[in-house]
Amino acid sequence: MEPNYRRCLSCRRVAQKQALWRVVRIHPSRQVKLDQGMGRSAYICPQANCLAAAQKKNRLGRALRASVPDEIYQRLWQRLEPCPGSIQRSCD
Repeated sequence: MEPNYRRCLSCRRVAQKQALWRVVRIHPSRQVKLDQGMGRSAYICPQANCLAAAQKKNRLGRALRASVPDEIYQRLWQRLEPCPGSIQRSCD
């Protein structure tokens, strides 16, 4: 099976779906969530410069056609902080 590719909404880099973070606007309720649910999706690289540009220029909000709460951006920034005692980029 071929891998699925998506484009980062900030830097426009194409990468495998698993390498990007998914932000979803849930269909009937219009709530914005991370990584789960069915609805309109946007993908972003797990890098500080992509996240900063997306937040500053409201790229997530425009891509999802909904307002993105600050809690979503806070959770994404927390994912960027390295885990104690680990080499990973995100603490999922």
